[in-house]
Amino acid sequence: MEPIIIVLIILVVLVFIALIKTIQVIPQASAAIVERFGRYTRTLNAGLNIVVPFIDTIRNRIDLREQVVPFPPQPVITQDNLVVNIDTVIYYQVTDARAATYEVASYIQAIEQLTVTTLRNIIGGMDLERTLTSREEINAALRGVLDEATGKWGIRVNRVELKAIEPPTSIQDSMEKQMRADRDKRAAILTAEGIRQSQILTAEGEKQSSILRAEGEAKAAALRAEGEAQAVRTVFEAIHAGDPDQKLLAYQYLQMLPKIAQGDANKLWIVPSEIGDALKGLSGAMGNLNFGGGSGGGDNQGGGTERREKPSITD
Repeated sequence: MEPIIIVLIILVVLVFIALIKTIQVIPQASAAIVERFGRYTRTLNAGLNIVVPFIDTIRNRIDLREQVVPFPPQPVITQDNLVVNIDTVIYYQVTDARAATYEVASYIQAIEQLTVTTLRNIIGGMDLERTLTSREEINAALRGVLDEATGKWGIRVNRVELKAIEPPTSIQDSMEKQMRADRDKRAAILTAEGIRQSQILTAEGEKQSSILRAEGEAKAAALRAEGEAQAVRTVFEAIHAGDPDQKLLAYQYLQMLPKIAQGDANKLWIVPSEIGDALKGLSGAMGNLNFGGGSGGGDNQGGGTERREKPSITD
């Protein structure tokens, strides 16, 4: 009985192993390559799959999701004989699991070497300045070449990105000095432009202010002249309306003499000749007021003499 039990146990174990090998569960976004006696049979898709145990074998399981592979920096020579290190990142996706398994031994290594070769061909036709400023152009050219070459491998290259482009240290120092000089130049130009604009605006403001001030002064002078003319006309009309005689005029002149004499600069007085006649009449009138009350008085009574002075130019 014991050998029969042992055989049964062995059969149960074999059946269990066979069931495990028969039922294959493939995860989502994955595929498996099945070979029968070393020859490709079929591709297992996601889900529950049945294979023949001990006859069918699964050679490779492939992830069908988009993959990201960074490549180490690669030295590339530009058209002007400068060595730059370029880091690249490849975004690819397996579209045909069978081709990715049988058409190329290692598609990752193949993509890396193809990327390096294509980069050298593209960068070799550009100078350093164009290389640093043409990332989109390099990405598009590199993606086109890779997508065309990897199509027969069952690979689709979705994107190619340049992580970094590092020129030599000496070139970096020269570029930094050049950029610093350009920034200083632009700053000096902007400062000079600002000063010039400020001076222009200041001059325009002063010009407008001078124009407005001159216009104001001109209007004020015109108004003053008009007022003075009106005052002269009013005084003239009042004088003619009052019909003053020479005595009144002489008296008004005498009242104005102290005002005329005010100031250190008044050294010369000009007396009109007509004022002399008026002063004669005024002095006669004053004499009559002082001596007109005496008996038998006349102008020459008591041996008195009449003294008259004719004003002229007095210094």
